[in-house]
Amino acid sequence: MNLDLTGKHALVCGGSQGIGRAAAIELAALGADVTLLARSREALDAALAGLPKKHDAQQHATIAADMNDHAGLRAKVEAAAHLRPVQILVNNSGGPPGGPAHAAAPDEFRRAFEQHLVAAQVLLQAVLPGMKASGYGRIVNVISTSVKEPIRNLGVSNTIRGAVANWAKTLAGELAVHGITVNNVLPGYTQTQRLEQILADRTKATGKSGAEIEQAMLATVPAGRFAKPAEIAAVVAFLATPAAGYVNGVNVPVDGGRTLSL
Repeated sequence: MNLDLTGKHALVCGGSQGIGRAAAIELAALGADVTLLARSREALDAALAGLPKKHDAQQHATIAADMNDHAGLRAKVEAAAHLRPVQILVNNSGGPPGGPAHAAAPDEFRRAFEQHLVAAQVLLQAVLPGMKASGYGRIVNVISTSVKEPIRNLGVSNTIRGAVANWAKTLAGELAVHGITVNNVLPGYTQTQRLEQILADRTKATGKSGAEIEQAMLATVPAGRFAKPAEIAAVVAFLATPAAGYVNGVNVPVDGGRTLSL
């Protein structure tokens, strides 16, 4: 099975922490040159220092950019892709705040749409020429199991994640002829800052203790535990490899069996 990413350049969004950082580590371990993208320069520098090197020729880098500043984002990524074409794009961005859909202000939907789908489109157009020229492209979107089953009290997130999933499915049909695949990884409950936020929101909304909320969440997971970021990252990395070249346009839940739909 060909898992070698030597000579490939991966751009990992949200690469300074959580699932993004774990994915960057896995991709680097397989030989890819990795560029981390996030807002915080300090966090990026710390994450960069932790990236492994499979061989001496690997070159890792960072881009400090805000996903909501589309002009700045495009300029920085296009500049990086001009120096080294990007063959692997990992779209990964923190989810919107919780709350029911009916109570969300229209601007909450608009901001989430801009941060997730529009920013992903900006990134796609910045790296696509290099993917086409290489005859190799892997676009992996880290989204949510909510694209299969909406999650209670995540109304804005459920809506926007669904839009991203359909965007990806459309692209999968358009780009496959160029040797480019587009797939979605759907994490279940994973030990990240996002999970901490969800636990805190539910504790505040219900008045229950954090331990009670956590126990209730784990009761829905057949595996009986939360995922580690590295377990999500392993699937992201596999989809980026030559071995996954015929996997295209799919949603892959990595959730310990929690999602009830097929």
